[in-house]
Amino acid sequence: MTTTLLRTAGELHARTRTGRRAVVMTMGALHEGHATLIRTARRIAGPEGEVVVTVFVNPLQFGAGEDLDRYPRTLDADLGLAGRAGADVVLAPTVDEVYPGGEPQVRISAGPMGERLEGAARPGHFDGMLTVVAKLLHLTRPDVALYGQKDAQQLALIRRMVRDLNFGVEIVGVPTVREEDGLALSSRNRYLSPLERHTALALSRALFAGRDRHAAQEALRARAREVPASHGRAEALSAMGESRAAADAHAVATTTGGPAAVLAATRLVLDEAARLDPPLVLDYLALVDPSDFTEIGEDFTGEAVLAVAARVGGTRLIDNIPLTFGTLGAAA
Repeated sequence: MTTTLLRTAGELHARTRTGRRAVVMTMGALHEGHATLIRTARRIAGPEGEVVVTVFVNPLQFGAGEDLDRYPRTLDADLGLAGRAGADVVLAPTVDEVYPGGEPQVRISAGPMGERLEGAARPGHFDGMLTVVAKLLHLTRPDVALYGQKDAQQLALIRRMVRDLNFGVEIVGVPTVREEDGLALSSRNRYLSPLERHTALALSRALFAGRDRHAAQEALRARAREVPASHGRAEALSAMGESRAAADAHAVATTTGGPAAVLAATRLVLDEAARLDPPLVLDYLALVDPSDFTEIGEDFTGEAVLAVAARVGGTRLIDNIPLTFGTLGAAA
């Protein structure tokens, strides 16, 4: 399809609009993860709607010493990928268009959630992110805006801002897209050398190890709950010819598991990667409540996010997976 490149919000507002407008916000250097967001936006908008992709490298999101200057700018390639994925418009504004008076003196504050994990590692990052998201929501005037779940804390903060400040827009999270080897797609992956990429795979391996440990725990707890309380779990299951299951169920019933066990399984993989050449240098590993990104306790039930950030060489990478505590199984 033909995708129109626009440079100003005025040009976008001048377009005839009929159906729903769905917006995907990016900083360019588009990859298959962005394409998945755009295709999802296309389905949501429908044939009568409009899909707008913004390409803007926001200087407010980069702290001192971060990679603003070397962040990849690939607008021609971005325009092609966006069109193939179903975008009607690519809006690529200049810094002066987004910040006509220079850096804004009035900004969105991310609050306490913005000071945790990524916010602690990158002070001010989420204030800058929310400020530009708020501006782009005003400039594009969408009915729905889509963001990837790979940036889970960002997604949670955008949802909180939209709710707290009464933005009239629906926020949709789209699952993380991974390469065949498990590495979460990111524009920063191109910075990795072959050896660095090998080390970086530990991020997804560690998360999958935590997920698998969690799934095993939940399955064992479910089996243990099926045994009548009047019988000893191990003895009852043994009587059914399930001695190994009985031992496992008894262990689950009588020892500490839950979030601590998930974190331990995850950390084991990360610790091994720290001894590789080049090493993986861990920034944080956390199991958090997605509503506020505080760490969960052992008695937690409900949705959670297992999140990790680390550096490999000069590249900083993040990843996460959702988990559900208190029910059989885990979300992948």
